[in-house]
Amino acid sequence: MPGSGLVIFDCDGVLVDSEPISIRCTAAALNRFGYPIDEDGVFDRFLGASTASMVATVEASLGRPLAPEALDDLRREILAAFDRDLTAIPGVAEAAARLERPFCVASSSIPERIRHSLRLTGLLPLFEPAIFSATMVVHGKPAPDLFLLAAKRMGADPARCVVVEDSIHGVRAGQAAGMAVLGFTGGGHIAGDPARRERHAWRLKQAGAALVFDRMEELPGLVREVSG
Repeated sequence: MPGSGLVIFDCDGVLVDSEPISIRCTAAALNRFGYPIDEDGVFDRFLGASTASMVATVEASLGRPLAPEALDDLRREILAAFDRDLTAIPGVAEAAARLERPFCVASSSIPERIRHSLRLTGLLPLFEPAIFSATMVVHGKPAPDLFLLAAKRMGADPARCVVVEDSIHGVRAGQAAGMAVLGFTGGGHIAGDPARRERHAWRLKQAGAALVFDRMEELPGLVREVSG
């Protein structure tokens, strides 16, 4: 129904527990490219950012372009690691099934990676075809473009949308789109370190998250709460 509410999920770190894998692979690759960074640095600088945004930052710092084949190698390494290790965020399928409004995915990842991740974890049937990628817009997160595109395609009023995000970039994008944002800290890249979880929860709130949570079973009630 035009103007209806909508829940917009980020994918990595919200639907699938992919960020520990991606962060590990990305840190190793960037060091090979000559850009010194550890896993904490990747978390702080690039969590939630599109590949294009990360590459632009790295290339500006290095003063030279990254070889396209090097980026292709990184994508292959991440996907191979997903095949071995990727799991769904605990309880996310059950939580999505209990939502009282439509839902979709809007991720900084490329469409092939989003679908691959959802297929590996058994979540694809829940979301197909309501899958939106930063490759579909000019400006990725923290710009609002991707979330606004998802709302438009799903026939939803942005003011009645709720975004579920684990990253500062994503929270800022949801805020810029005029949507309520729930910050999620239950992914393995955050929940495994209590000090990081506390710090990241504070940063999500500072970026504009209305509420922060770490267990997916809480999601339906929180959506109702922030939706008024």
